[in-house]
Parts: sequence; structure tokens; C-alpha cells
Amino acid sequence: MSYQVLARKYRPQKFSDVIGQDHVTRTLKNAIEQRRIAHGYIFSGHRGIGKTTIARILAMALNCQSQDHPVPEPCGVCDSCREIRAGNSVDVIEIDAATNRGIDEIRELREAARYRPARDRFKIYILDEAHQITDAAFNALLKTLEEPPGHIVFMMATTQPEDIPQTIRSRCQHFSFHAVRFDDIVAQLRDIAKQEEIKADDDALAMLAEVGDGSMRDALSIMDQAIACCGATLSADVVRGLVGTVSSQVLEDVMDAVARDSSEDVLRIVDRLLVEGQSPQHFARQMLRFLRNALVAKVAGSDSQVLQISADERARVARVAERFSEEDLSRFMQIMLRTHSELGYKQEQRFHLELGLLKLVHAQRLLPLEQLLSGEAPQAKAGGGPSRVGSPSTAPRPASPSSRTAPAEVASSRAPAASPFARPSPFEADRNRKSEPKAEIQSEPSGRTPFPGTTSAPAASASVLGRGTATAIAVEPEYAPVESNGEASVDQLRTAVLAALEDAGQNMLAHNLESGEWSLRGSEVEVKVPMSQVLIDVALGAEPKRIIQAALSRESAKPLRFKMASGAVPAAESKSAAPRPANGAGARSRAMSDPVVQRMQEKFGAEIRTVIDHKNSG
Repeated sequence: MSYQVLARKYRPQKFSDVIGQDHVTRTLKNAIEQRRIAHGYIFSGHRGIGKTTIARILAMALNCQSQDHPVPEPCGVCDSCREIRAGNSVDVIEIDAATNRGIDEIRELREAARYRPARDRFKIYILDEAHQITDAAFNALLKTLEEPPGHIVFMMATTQPEDIPQTIRSRCQHFSFHAVRFDDIVAQLRDIAKQEEIKADDDALAMLAEVGDGSMRDALSIMDQAIACCGATLSADVVRGLVGTVSSQVLEDVMDAVARDSSEDVLRIVDRLLVEGQSPQHFARQMLRFLRNALVAKVAGSDSQVLQISADERARVARVAERFSEEDLSRFMQIMLRTHSELGYKQEQRFHLELGLLKLVHAQRLLPLEQLLSGEAPQAKAGGGPSRVGSPSTAPRPASPSSRTAPAEVASSRAPAASPFARPSPFEADRNRKSEPKAEIQSEPSGRTPFPGTTSAPAASASVLGRGTATAIAVEPEYAPVESNGEASVDQLRTAVLAALEDAGQNMLAHNLESGEWSLRGSEVEVKVPMSQVLIDVALGAEPKRIIQAALSRESAKPLRFKMASGAVPAAESKSAAPRPANGAGARSRAMSDPVVQRMQEKFGAEIRTVIDHKNSG
């Protein structure tokens, strides 16, 4: 006798042998016991999960000769059961609907359905790949399917139930099959390996189940191929080389290189894999699956039932989940989804794969919009490189045990990192302002005269008392322009530049320059601000440079160059810096010199958020 593959040899012959479809087998067995047998069934679901197998078992249960009525479990030894199992029963007709899909074949089926079965109780038609039948053929079958003779049962198996007309589906009982769970496939493979006297380690069985992707038949086919390759002993390395997959160790190494901002290591890993003959598209698919599992581990924990992976890979995705935030992993998944999609139709797949993986590294350097708006400097990682702020991923990350070249880093926990902002962000301050109740306005003590250039004190003090931020409204007084003769001091240049920026509406840049360290060295004015060079390049555009250079030219008797550099300025020093003189050079300086505002700042730690200048209003 010729060899029989494992998928056929261990095909279930009873409802109790079917794994992963308890909701279907239980319903069919109860229906047979209660004599509630329908005349039409639709079995739909993933490939290789038992649709046609259950149709055959149901046919055996309906025609089993062990009793004078249908039985919940076929005996498997009577003539009817043996003939149905062998596929040569006269009264159970299996039709491949992919090749017999036209109206002529359905007409022949309809004519043959009028005759009673030759021996068994029911004449059963099993239509495999039923979604391939044409609409005209379905219409020809419609009346027969609606009111068939009592001895006819139709069973349709399909992977695409949505292609079957609704008029057909409404006349049948529809059973939706589930993909077989990972643990169930591993248990079945272990049992079959024991019966076949094959030694297979757990990692090899887990890899076979993972490649099967929910299909028992696919897993058995790959196992059959692995046995033919390496004999009576199955190892994970042999199975991995046979199916062309990449070790999860390599995937973890890629994410370790991403965490360390090492583009060179990423390119080295890709080069080694492609030299070994790995497919770029298949590797991108595995990388995408690994990131998905890491995201699930981050959200639901590494012991979640949603993760259908081996214990070794659970540990790996858990380590990766500890090193990145949920937002990071979601962004990585989006990048790899786009890369995998492009590899399907783009030329030069290697270049697109390398570009996609480099995007994962570059995504670590993105800055939150909130940080850009607040003008805060980014924090540095433990390794000394630039890092994003505003997410838990900025905390020091532990080096992966699998990494050979990663520097030693401080271990981190799942606890979110401390906020990188020295003061509340504008969004947080705005939320506090809207959520906190308004405080009562305290009256000014006698003997305190408001600054002549501001409006009444209650308007400003109410905002500061209630919300921690103030809105000062200043009126430009009449003053004569100050002519500059000779060389100007650093304070004069600082005042002139800040006033020019405020008058031009560059309030954010003026605020950052105001807290910086000013120095005059020869013909160069240098300002060190607590901002990264990236933020400086964004803030100091062409128009602000023109305004600053014009202000320096007006104030100084000689041409000066302006330089804005990144430098750490302690928060205490920036807060205690002397305010600019209120000599009419800007509305913010006059507001800061107002006695009411100064008192609110001292008492409540408030900050001036908005200054409205009415010097040009009528």
C-alpha cells in the first residue's frame, strides 16, 4: 500500500476526534439526538480546520447502520461508514464546486435529487468550495434547496461565505468554524508524533503550530515534510530552516538595535539575513507579527491568552514591551505594515526593507508636538544620545540578554517615567485653568499704586489667583525714541531684541531668549538657551533672524552677528534673572514690572501667558 500523508491518516472519524470546533460538533450531535435534522448546511471558515471532515462525519452519522435511526456518533465499522470514509459511497456524493460550477451541472444534480437513495437513509450532496458556483447555477438550485425531498441533505463547505447569495444562506443552517487554537495544535502534533514514534522538542512543535497559522492540515503537512527531511528527530533549527523562518532571537536583536538608536546594527542584521537567502517580504511579515505580539504583551501582559506563541517567544516579546511605550510599538507596527505592503509590488525589495527598518530607528527621535509648543529642551538618554520626551520610552532601557554589543544600561520598570518638563505644559495649564473653580478676587492693599501702563489690577489678579496664569493688558505710553550713540551693552542689546520680537508677534522666541544667557564677544552676540539644536533650528527661522539683526543694527554702532546656541541654564537662575527695564521697549517687560503682577508671581508662582498691547488701538 502506498504511503498516506499524516493529514489523511489522522483525519478525524468521529465528532469527538475533531479539535477546536466544539460549538459545531455539540450543536450537530444535539440536533441528531433531538431528530432536528436540517436539509441544508453551510460550513464556512479558514482552510484546513475541518469543514469537509465534519461534513463527512455528519453524513456517516445520518446513514450509520448500527441502529435504525441516525446516531450522534458513527460506529465507523458498518458498510455505510466505511464507504463514506473511503469516498466511494453511492448515496453520498462529493462535488468539487470549483470545476462543477455551471448551470448544466446543477441541473443534473437537481434531476438526480428526485430519486431515492440506493441503500442508505439519506442521499447527501457535499459541495466543496461552494462559493465558486455561479449566480445562475445558484438560482437553478434555489427551488430544490428550499423544498427538497425528505431524503435529500445538502452540505456546502466554503472559505468565502459572503460570496454565497443571501437567498441560499437563508435556506440553510450556517456554521462558522474557528481557527484552531495554538495550544490545541501543539497538543495534537505531540500526540501524533508519539504515535509515529517521532522525537520532537517543544520548540519544534511550537514552530510547526505557528507556521500552520490556525490550520491543522497545514501544520500536519509541514510536519510530514520535516519528518521526511530529518527522520525520527525534529529540532527547532531544522524546522526553521525547512520553512524559511527567522529566529525570534534575530527579531529581538533588531528591536534591541532600534532601542539603542543603532542604524548600523540594523543594517548588519538585514545584510546577514539576505546573504543567507531570506525573503525580504517574509522577514517583514515576521517582524510585523513580532511587533504585534509585543504590543499585546504591553497592553494585556505577556501571559495573555491573546498571545498564541511559545513560552520562549512570550519572554522575548515581554522584554521588548518593557523597553518601548504603547505609542512607540503602535508607530512601529504602522511603519512595518506600510513596508510589508510596499514589498509586495515594489522593485529592489532590499532597499525598501532597509528603509523601513531605519524608519523604526528614526521614529525614536521624533519630538512630541506638546514639547515643541512649550519650547522645552529634550532629555538625553542614559547612553548619551538624543531621545524623545513625553513618553515612558525615554526612561533608561535594560539591555536585552541576547544582545552582544549593547552597552550596559540601567534597568527600568513598567512605571511611567517622570515628566521631562520643568513646568506644566501649556495644555496641562489650560486644563487646570478650565477645571479649577474661580477664586475670589482679593482687594489691593492701600498705598500700592498700579503701574501706569497697565489696566486695573482686579482683571489680572483674578486670573492669577484662580488659575496660576495671568493675562496682562498693557497700554503703550507716549515716549521719545532713544537714540543709540556708541557701543551698546549686553542688557541694551537684549532689551532691543526682545522688544523687536514681541512687537513682531514672536512671543515664544522672545520668551526663550529672555531666559537665556547673553554674552557679547567682539562683534558676536551669543545666547545660550535650554533648548536642543533641533528646536533652535525650528524656532530661529528666516523672519526672526531678520528682525533680530535689524534690532542689533539699530541699537549698536557697529555690525553684530547673532548666534543662538544650546546650553543648559538652571531653572533657578532663569527664574531669578533680572527683569528687563521698562523703558517702553516691549509690552511684556512693562507687564512684568507691574507691582500687581509681581506680587501674584511671588505669592502664587504664576506666569504671564498672554500680553495684549493696545498701543495702536483707538
